[in-house]
Amino acid sequence: MSALSSPSTLLQFKPTIVVGSGLAGLSAASQLICHHVPVIMLDRAPKPGGNSMKASSGINGAPTRFQPVDNDQEFFGDTVKSAGTPFTSSVSAERLRRERLIETLTQSSPSAVYWLTDEKGVDLSKVTQLGGHSHPRTHRGAGKRPPGNSIITALLDSLNGNPLFELRTNSKVTKILREADEVMGVEYTGENDKTTTLHGPVVFATGGFAGDSHGLLSQYRPDLSGLPSTNDAREGSQPLLEQIGGALIDMDQVQVHPTGFVDQKDPSAAVKFLAAEALRGEGGILLLGEGRRFVNELDTREHVTNAVMGSATQLDGPMRQWDVSLLLDEGTVSALASHVEFYVWKGLMHKTTASELSSEAFRTLQDYADGVAGRKDDTFGRKAFGNWTLTDVKPDSVVYTGKVTPVTHFTMGGAIFDEYSRVLDKNGTAIQGLWAAGEVTGGLHGQNRLGGSSLLECVVFGRIAGDRAAAFYKKHYQIP
Repeated sequence: MSALSSPSTLLQFKPTIVVGSGLAGLSAASQLICHHVPVIMLDRAPKPGGNSMKASSGINGAPTRFQPVDNDQEFFGDTVKSAGTPFTSSVSAERLRRERLIETLTQSSPSAVYWLTDEKGVDLSKVTQLGGHSHPRTHRGAGKRPPGNSIITALLDSLNGNPLFELRTNSKVTKILREADEVMGVEYTGENDKTTTLHGPVVFATGGFAGDSHGLLSQYRPDLSGLPSTNDAREGSQPLLEQIGGALIDMDQVQVHPTGFVDQKDPSAAVKFLAAEALRGEGGILLLGEGRRFVNELDTREHVTNAVMGSATQLDGPMRQWDVSLLLDEGTVSALASHVEFYVWKGLMHKTTASELSSEAFRTLQDYADGVAGRKDDTFGRKAFGNWTLTDVKPDSVVYTGKVTPVTHFTMGGAIFDEYSRVLDKNGTAIQGLWAAGEVTGGLHGQNRLGGSSLLECVVFGRIAGDRAAAFYKKHYQIP
């Protein structure tokens, strides 16, 4: 390292500003630090990690050495299929941009997983198959911590204490500064509502707006009014990008996750704990109130959600909720012990026996077990059963159950960006000095995001944003 690029010297320069401390922001910051570029990270929350910290199903990657199948080459096709109409109906130039985004996501997925495992020491050795996937490719660890927590903790540990990195929490960005064709910094409010200006290139990674029920969600999807959410009630920040010329896309594409836990102690709570998709991926099934199964639990989130809303009884109350139960056997629970222990501790699931279920649920359980055992084809065409082991249902067979309902979970819309993580204006021109990654962006997922691709896009495009911002910074300041 030259004297000019030593930490003590670099700190005299303007920083690169990373807005948001979730996985996309931390991935960008990690790359910037690797290039010896100083970073100031701003987050409006009191603690770092964002929604990434809560991610519980895992991160996609294919092909990887951890997968139980060889040379999985269908990730791109599964993602395109899931993206649906926004992808297939796009005009040629827009379709090409979306295709390049998906290519970048899927082709970079093995290196994203290996970056976390081999360089950051995160255990991602367990792989499961989630809805909409043709093969198992969603990675998580074998320990008790959920993957989001493990990944965020590892990245924060690698950044904290680095003299080139500074994290400022309780710092809400209120304005992006643009002069002519270049972003020059941000304004933010911190403690005591004091406004501070920072100058430097910007990486924007502030997440989505699924919890912004009285703001962007009501503007773009008023039909989702009244649904609970897995997101806290924070306003979306996409308008900040729009104000400086960034174009938005797919803002009406909001993913409703089929399974958020209904806490029987507070059933009308607006914010729900997510019943992780891995619970179904490892074998769990969904039952209507009387105990009847009604859907292939491994279909896309969109399809499963529509099946719930079309088949289940809607409950009375201030929130729009449906009467559905999630049921697991001991094999599924053993594969997801840390998850289920937490859910049981929170009172969201409880342990019981088959004899305590309704007669309809008992018959449904045996029918499903017959499919798992290969005695018949699964009634709903399910082919993968995860770690479900219950094949001979008896009155004393142990099961775990919990009430679930659809919840707003993820927003596919946001700032238009390209495969280099550059934010584009309405003419398709990149805005200089500005990059974006994660849920704040739009156009990658179309009408439906595959489970496990949220953490993946944060790593892939966060790292790209970090690399690109570092190159811009060094050129701007002539630092080698």
